[in-house]
Amino acid sequence: MQEATLAALAADDVVRAPSRFTLRQLGYLVAVADTGSIRAAATRLHVTQTAVGAALNDLERALGTQLLVRRRAHGALLTPAGQYVCDRARALLVEAADLELSARDAGDALRGPVALGCYSTLAVTLIPPILQGFGELHPEVELDFVADQQVPLERRLLEGDLDAALMYDMNLPMGLAARTLYESRVYVLLPASHRLATGEPVDLAALAEDPLVFLDLHPSGEHTMAVFRAAGVEPRIRYRTTDFELTRSLVGRGLGYALLVQRPRRSETYEGLPVIAAEITPPPAPVRILLAWSAGVRPTRRAQALMDFAADLFAPSQ
Repeated sequence: MQEATLAALAADDVVRAPSRFTLRQLGYLVAVADTGSIRAAATRLHVTQTAVGAALNDLERALGTQLLVRRRAHGALLTPAGQYVCDRARALLVEAADLELSARDAGDALRGPVALGCYSTLAVTLIPPILQGFGELHPEVELDFVADQQVPLERRLLEGDLDAALMYDMNLPMGLAARTLYESRVYVLLPASHRLATGEPVDLAALAEDPLVFLDLHPSGEHTMAVFRAAGVEPRIRYRTTDFELTRSLVGRGLGYALLVQRPRRSETYEGLPVIAAEITPPPAPVRILLAWSAGVRPTRRAQALMDFAADLFAPSQ
């Protein structure tokens, strides 16, 4: 969620929700939830603590329920009712901002912010074509992105900080909706000098005594170990990394092999050392690459356009 947009809406008491409370009050509640205290929320919104406190009192009276537990010198906590209202308020404020932007350009051109997340190992190949292609189609849209591990991306989707995210279909939590972009299979990455680097599929049992360079990122690491278990192989882990290109570089140096999903087009490492991608026999089940979003938040026109663009861009060729 864009702080500037929320702050602008929260400071504008002209636009009112169809009840006895205002968008300003809802924005104040969200700001307190995000910062943990009335003082910090007031600083973010450039208003006084008295103004924030009074607005939240009015909101509680309008809704007939306590939203916050105010703890002197220890910030403020949302009550269960407050958490429910805050979650709904986030969606309402985003929709209000989208309505304002759409009305400004008569609903034709798309403009305004979109936040896209991407699993770190996928970002290097998925993000650049999206930024360039979508930017050329919709130059007034402020598309930004964040590359991270899967759990932080899932959390930010559920909290409304991201409009959508590109990730693997591996143990998605409740509350997320998704569409499949394409499928890929796990493969073995070998140094060019390896005895099995012949271009033929590799049985994992033949690698049981070889050192493994293990990309230990959640959920990729768990999936890799599941592939080994299915093959009845206990790998001999020699190195653990959390970086995709470092994993490839170690393999290129002949320090082990790796199991990976993402497939760069080049067959060499950053150091210029050759590596060989070999299929696995019998082949593991394919891994789906998803575009996910919060099921509880209706996508803005901008976010929906982005998701449609990504689906078309990465659709398997017929």
